[in-house]
Amino acid sequence: MKEYYHKWYSQYLSREFEMLVFGYAGFPLILFPTLHGRYFENKDHGLINSVKEFLDEGKVTIFCPDGIDGESWENFSIHPADRVKTHMAYESLILNDVIGFAKYQTGAKSVALGGCSFGGYHSVNLAFRYPNLVNAIISMGGSFDIKQFIYGFYDDNCYFNSPFDYMPNLYDSWYIEKMKSMKIIIGTGDNDFVLDENQHLSSILTAKEINHKLDVKKGVGHDWPWWNEMLPEYLKELID
Repeated sequence: MKEYYHKWYSQYLSREFEMLVFGYAGFPLILFPTLHGRYFENKDHGLINSVKEFLDEGKVTIFCPDGIDGESWENFSIHPADRVKTHMAYESLILNDVIGFAKYQTGAKSVALGGCSFGGYHSVNLAFRYPNLVNAIISMGGSFDIKQFIYGFYDDNCYFNSPFDYMPNLYDSWYIEKMKSMKIIIGTGDNDFVLDENQHLSSILTAKEINHKLDVKKGVGHDWPWWNEMLPEYLKELID
């Protein structure tokens, strides 16, 4: 399994940024880390190895960018308005540096996004905000509620980064049609403490007639062993 390490100076964060890339061909999948995770987390917890077969066969190239949630959403030393602005700087980095690089490396016109826990939030929120750049979402045990980080503060930036808020009010046909063309997989378990959030997201998509799969697995909670079983299954669905 081919692995590459990338490090560059990002103008969006005004500092160096790191990323691991796995594979050599196939469609690009950008896999975000969890809330406290770094760019090597998905590898260290076995998620990358769980799809080694697809990587070795050149069916997918996986890009694992660093996470900065400790500087944004969980940075309680700064005002909530600045937390969401820092997140938006990260979003700009992903859009311009990571997605741009992934498309260049693979020759693809769009990318798939995925992640576990709060990585699911990053994949869903980014895909819904920029559906012209994304063709698929794989969320596993996704946690989508940002209100836990902003302590009652709310402005337009918070609204437009909260899928639970902007999606029910979305009626723009261009956005909705783009989302309808995506392959959306929402994986969770009946013992997952964010089960309600996943069901709520599914109900919003259903109300908008946006096709998706809500997969609630029996006896499954919120941890890496289950996510390592989910990703190969969901990735196979995208490839097939």
